[in-house]
Amino acid sequence: MVATAIPAGFAAGLFGIGGGLITVPILFYTFGSAGIEPAYLMHLAVGTSFAIIIPTSIVSVLTHHQHKAVDFNIVKGYGIFVIIGVILGTILAAGLETKPLILFFTVVVYILAFYLLYLKEKESDISIKMGLPAKIISGIITGFISAPMGIGGAVMNVPILKFFGYPINKAIGSAAAIGFVIAFFGAIGFFISGNFLSANLPFSIGFLNIPAFLVFFPITALMARLGAKASHRIDKKKMTKYFGLFLIIIGTKFLYEYFNL
Repeated sequence: MVATAIPAGFAAGLFGIGGGLITVPILFYTFGSAGIEPAYLMHLAVGTSFAIIIPTSIVSVLTHHQHKAVDFNIVKGYGIFVIIGVILGTILAAGLETKPLILFFTVVVYILAFYLLYLKEKESDISIKMGLPAKIISGIITGFISAPMGIGGAVMNVPILKFFGYPINKAIGSAAAIGFVIAFFGAIGFFISGNFLSANLPFSIGFLNIPAFLVFFPITALMARLGAKASHRIDKKKMTKYFGLFLIIIGTKFLYEYFNL
């Protein structure tokens, strides 16, 4: 867990993600080797991931905010619909089939990745016009998909914000803030559902594992700060391409998981 927390935290700050795409698989295998009840392995990994993302995203957001790369207006206007999506996704998480969700998520990630890789930057500034319908649809979908996956949703929100005219640094910073919202309500949801289902897992409250949280969050929080600082020293065009390549890697991983379920 210590070895995994280092790259997870750095990636969280660099790309504005919560690190859940790295921590969830590691937690899943760690809890499995520890003899946790198989029926609740994924629930515990996802819930704990959300708890870890909360302090990590706070550090990431504060660092990006120092570089004036967080638009709190879009976070407020967009975040309410994200919360609705997270609540719906959390409620349905226990009964959802994960395989079709993984396939859908993989397709979306690949589409967004190729969009960023082949995007041509415009010389002039683009006016940001994200209307209410776009906020409702994008917010609910990203929140709903993020909830069963234990992720902060930035793999979707960064390209979405970029599409509506945000420069890559501001898209990453704002997505990190939205990731905090997703993680906060996701953690609450898995805490409640774990107690509702009377999971009674060792060293856990609901579906939040305390030892894993205590190991991960100080390391990921530190590395998130370093990653966020690094993101502002890299050329914006390169950042767009790097994030596209990062999404290709994530999409490939999810595709592998899909065929091995």
